[in-house]
Amino acid sequence: MGKIARRRRLVPTINGLEDRRLLSGYTPARVQAAYGFSGVSFATADGGTVKGDGAGQTIAIIASYHNPNLLSDLQVFDQANGLPTADVTVVNLAGDATDPTWASESAMDVQWAHALAPAAAIVLVEAKSDSGVDVMAAVDAARSIPAVTVVSMSFGFTETPGQRAFDPRFTTPPGHVGITFVAASGDHGPAGGAMYPASSPNVLGVGGTTVQLGAAGGVASESLWSQSARGPSRYAPRPAFQSAFQRGPRRTTPDVVFLGDPNTGVEVFHTPPGSTEGSWRTFAGTSLGSPAWAAIVAIADQGRALAGKGSLDGPSQTLPVLYALAGTTAFRRIAGAVPAAAAGLGAPNVEALVPGLVEFTTASAARPSGPGARRSPPTPSRRPAPRSTPAPRPLPGRSLRPSWGPARVDRGF
Repeated sequence: MGKIARRRRLVPTINGLEDRRLLSGYTPARVQAAYGFSGVSFATADGGTVKGDGAGQTIAIIASYHNPNLLSDLQVFDQANGLPTADVTVVNLAGDATDPTWASESAMDVQWAHALAPAAAIVLVEAKSDSGVDVMAAVDAARSIPAVTVVSMSFGFTETPGQRAFDPRFTTPPGHVGITFVAASGDHGPAGGAMYPASSPNVLGVGGTTVQLGAAGGVASESLWSQSARGPSRYAPRPAFQSAFQRGPRRTTPDVVFLGDPNTGVEVFHTPPGSTEGSWRTFAGTSLGSPAWAAIVAIADQGRALAGKGSLDGPSQTLPVLYALAGTTAFRRIAGAVPAAAAGLGAPNVEALVPGLVEFTTASAARPSGPGARRSPPTPSRRPAPRSTPAPRPLPGRSLRPSWGPARVDRGF
């Protein structure tokens, strides 16, 4: 694969000295309410209901280098937001090697995957370094963990003609429960175009929006974030699931969006490596959308398990059914998306989206239950996961910095 684009976006730091929590970023409760997480529940076999919170599912998160303060920072975040204790396992392939940028990335990804799917287990796989070889080795480690049903990847490569050799890495291994792979699209705006693996036909690519929440908790406005990367892939052909969505010859990214603008970002508690003083900061970027959508898939997989179904496979189930739900209440259309595909299918209305993912069968894609679904979705194509994963050419030993995030406004104390 080609060289790695390092396009981090930092908003000027605002420092404070207060010995209190600064309420600058959106809290989990506000984001849950804005995107409809709070209204998801499932029927149980005994006639009761349970909250849609990812119970029984495992989210794997890929990062690089070790974050020594991850668990203690998560504890502060959970206590401040009234969240249950997280079930987190760290697979440390990096030893004692640390990096401040990757530490902020893993802090945000873990805290917000937990915030949106609080009962899901989380496995953070820390790659040995941020070289392409080591990061892809971390992906392989994540997909081999038996309980993992969704993998979040907040990194990207510049596209190259040979990238298709790596597509099998983002599929469910033979004999494994279904896995959905999710990747951030990038924070470099439309000029940089698509990046990999978000542009892989096997991966759910997530872009970013600017979100203003109203006083009552709903979304007052949501527009496409100017720095959300988008556009057609240079090399990946249009997959079958996009045939009714766009007519170009190439796969377009992103598939979906989530809050991404750091000026309307979320709160994260973070202690940099080597420091003993943590602070509340406002982070975002399309890096936030990857664990957020991983949480959504985990909640859907929880509902499927309760219904006696298996977890979703990304290329043969998750992506086709999402595109089959285009134009329904499962998605909120995004203002300022020019062309319309720049925001993909739109932002999730989780309360309407999850039933569609739960009801999906091999015969047809189910539409969201309840009033307001605007049309019958087409039947998605189904492609079995490959029987084997061919060995790709080795990745060059180049630095794979987080290509864009987390974009942030620091508000320390």
